[in-house]
Amino acid sequence: MMGKIISRMGSGEIVELSDTELMSDIKKGSEDIAENAGIPTLSEDEEKHIFDIFKSHNKMTGVEKGLEVIMTYDGPTSEIRRLGINSGRLDALQIFERCFGSDTIEMSHVDYSYKPLKPIVYEEVPLLEQAQFLLVAPLLYGAMPNLGLYTRPDGPAPNPAELLPQGKIAEARQAYAEAIDFAVNDIVFVASVLYEAGADGINLDTVGASGDPDFKAALIATEKLKKKYPDICIEMGMAGEFVLGMHGEIEHAGQRLAGSYAQEQVKIAQDSGVTIFGPAVNTVSKESVPWNLSRAITLTKACVQESNIPVHANMGMGVGGLPICEILPSDLVSMCSKAMVEITRLDGL
Repeated sequence: MMGKIISRMGSGEIVELSDTELMSDIKKGSEDIAENAGIPTLSEDEEKHIFDIFKSHNKMTGVEKGLEVIMTYDGPTSEIRRLGINSGRLDALQIFERCFGSDTIEMSHVDYSYKPLKPIVYEEVPLLEQAQFLLVAPLLYGAMPNLGLYTRPDGPAPNPAELLPQGKIAEARQAYAEAIDFAVNDIVFVASVLYEAGADGINLDTVGASGDPDFKAALIATEKLKKKYPDICIEMGMAGEFVLGMHGEIEHAGQRLAGSYAQEQVKIAQDSGVTIFGPAVNTVSKESVPWNLSRAITLTKACVQESNIPVHANMGMGVGGLPICEILPSDLVSMCSKAMVEITRLDGL
């Protein structure tokens, strides 16, 4: 047992690593994403910094004084119930603010997408107003574009997943175009109602989950909202480290969306009016947490360097180097957060 470092795999399984194995995983994780995204690997000093953090025997760790960042959460009113706390949404918001130390907070509905929110948005307004009376922290309202809900059998547009196997490429791309229009209309409508009701900002979460058409819908909606409300705060959290080419030819402001990595996504987002950008780097379950974290830090660092707006990295279940667990080990959360903040110098988590 002496000389062994207790860590976990991306799946959450506990694993023992030697010093050599730990440093090897840190190097390989950085090299993997650097090659794919066309960005520099971590320096030797940065690799050693991650190594020292994982070598710590402390149960909990934290950033150095003066390097603190903003802590925010998405979907807290649903996440609280995963912890076994049977709480109403107003109670959950207060718990996250006053017990968990959230610097900004997000109100959301259990149907965490803009399409199902549209018919009930006016029922959300009184609760949002009550929440603003109870909270001190800035309160955003969040949901996903979730383009898949706009295709049959759930939505009005034809389903590209049914058209593509039939070789109907043009028809599938047209179906995506229809879905984008529906999604943009719903996002702008819902966001407008809630912003005018007093929300401090709007969160477009898990953007790109349906590939480049999903990203396109979020970008267009952002531009429309910023034109309508120039001072509106829009946070955009991504679904993955690169955008899947479900359509393949969609562009925005002359930039092809498919295949764009975080350092490219952030430039497109900020040019469209996004206020806060949340890069997401997916966890590989068969690799160790040090491998995954080094990989996540390498890409997030490149994103921060390219960004002119605040960057709040997505760190949680299956992203940001953390394991694919519903309830995350607190020691790893603190270690990974410390490394992410101190190396990338981002603005929030």
